[in-house]
Amino acid sequence: MNAKELLILNFEEVRRRSIKVWKNISDDYLFWRPDADAMNCIEMIRHVLEGENIYHHIILHGGDLGDFESPLKTNPFNSIDDELKNAQPYREKFLKMIHGFTTKELDEMYITRKQLGQHRKLGDYLLRIAYHEAVHTGQLLDYLRTTKTARPKIWD
Repeated sequence: MNAKELLILNFEEVRRRSIKVWKNISDDYLFWRPDADAMNCIEMIRHVLEGENIYHHIILHGGDLGDFESPLKTNPFNSIDDELKNAQPYREKFLKMIHGFTTKELDEMYITRKQLGQHRKLGDYLLRIAYHEAVHTGQLLDYLRTTKTARPKIWD
């Protein structure tokens, strides 16, 4: 596998495992949060799905977020299936963008976010996007443990 194929595989595997966790959250716990300052379950799922679209915009604009607002932002929180359905067109565009990069671009293109002091190679930046989702999936696994909800087997 080359670098691009590994990146795509990583994005697909992280999402596959995330969905296993997300679909294990019952409707009774969609709005549960461990404390007043934490995101609830469905907010965290939206955060991940919105984040991918925001990162997509950042990459397309060389690191500049500008005044971009997520098109998912104003959607009501209904269900995990709705969140996935609403985000799917943006997911497809994001993955299509990654498929379009050359190995050279992954290594030589930089994403610079001056306001955050970030300057990263595109390949590195893409890995961090998948890591962001994985971290939040881990948080949701902890939410499930805290609520004494069975956790899905994600290490297959």
